[in-house]
Amino acid sequence: MNKFNYLDLDGHQLHMLLVILEKESITKASETLGLTQSAVSHALDKMRLICNDPLFVKSGRNISPTERARQLGIQARQLLDHMQSFAQADVFNPQELRTTFTIAANDLQRDFLLPRLIKNLEKIAPHVKIKVMPSGIPSLQLLRDQGCQLAITPRPPDGSDIYHKRLFADDYVIFYDKQARKAPKNLEDYLSSQHISVAYDPPRPLAIDQYLLDAGIKRDFKILVPGFAGIPSFLKGSQLIATLPSLLKAQLLKDFDTCKPPIDCPNMPMYMVWHDKYHSDPVQKWLRDQLQAAIPAAQRTK
Repeated sequence: MNKFNYLDLDGHQLHMLLVILEKESITKASETLGLTQSAVSHALDKMRLICNDPLFVKSGRNISPTERARQLGIQARQLLDHMQSFAQADVFNPQELRTTFTIAANDLQRDFLLPRLIKNLEKIAPHVKIKVMPSGIPSLQLLRDQGCQLAITPRPPDGSDIYHKRLFADDYVIFYDKQARKAPKNLEDYLSSQHISVAYDPPRPLAIDQYLLDAGIKRDFKILVPGFAGIPSFLKGSQLIATLPSLLKAQLLKDFDTCKPPIDCPNMPMYMVWHDKYHSDPVQKWLRDQLQAAIPAAQRTK
């Protein structure tokens, strides 16, 4: 019979479990944690007794987590988030804040917003770090279980425990290489052209592509890529055109010309999205305020 109970656990052990899950190595975990290998091994042995599971098994030179360890990792992340919220006061000094925020964003919103956010944080919260992960089509699991405090997306997932707030909106334009072709002059020319666009995994078209398809506008997609970063190399020197958010002109597609679509298109809204567990946390509220402050004034009016 397991003689240990849940009161034998503490935050350090939960954090250690997450680090070992990430590194899949006692040696690498001990280096990250600043502990000796024997100390990490001893703490892991204690957790095995508490959890009544081996947690990790040998896999070549590394170790692999058991299914029980993977499930415990999800719970450990949630518990640590709650512990952090429990320990934080309603009033805090950003200059003394030492934490890492995980933000999910695809390349458009990542390149447009996050460098501005980082610049602002360097002045008011110099010890804060940002970890960026791709959001794809954000799922409920991403926000519930994967330690992501904030997602930036035009398509918030629908859940009773999910909050979202609109940040700004952008217009769609047609991108093309003027060295290789002219802008489509009318709807007929637009429809007869070959197109390139983005399709995320799991398979789902961009909102504009779905809108045009629902409106009966059928286009010939020559190429579909998994992110906006894949567009320039295919568009360069080709007859292709791409109907995409105009913000891409600022950086990723700055070398291409644009024109208005020959049909009316809705704009693209952009939202920040977060889970209920972060809703009342003062530090998380502060982060959301900082993200809003990073939006250029001209964009806020759209």
